[in-house]
Amino acid sequence: DFVKDDENINSQPFMRWRDRFLFCMDAVNKASAATGEIKGHYLNVTAGTMEEMYERAEFAKELGSVIIMIDLTIGYTAIQSMAKWARKNGVILHLHRA
Repeated sequence: DFVKDDENINSQPFMRWRDRFLFCMDAVNKASAATGEIKGHYLNVTAGTMEEMYERAEFAKELGSVIIMIDLTIGYTAIQSMAKWARKNGVILHLHRA
């Protein structure tokens, strides 16, 4: 079972990305432990700069996430950069058309 962030959720004052990632991955780990099944959450790493997206993607990977998500609105070059990062780091990349 997998769930995903809404494509409009990036890092609003009421839901900062780092806190959301921690909360979601805690829930994923608890659900996996309780059921013995693979669970996951598409963490939206979309941000205003590549540096911020790489930071968020690294943090997601450190938390054990196997999949991250970006919005297509970031543009072709940024999409290619994130795809390259995902391949290099063994993380699945989901593109959302926001």
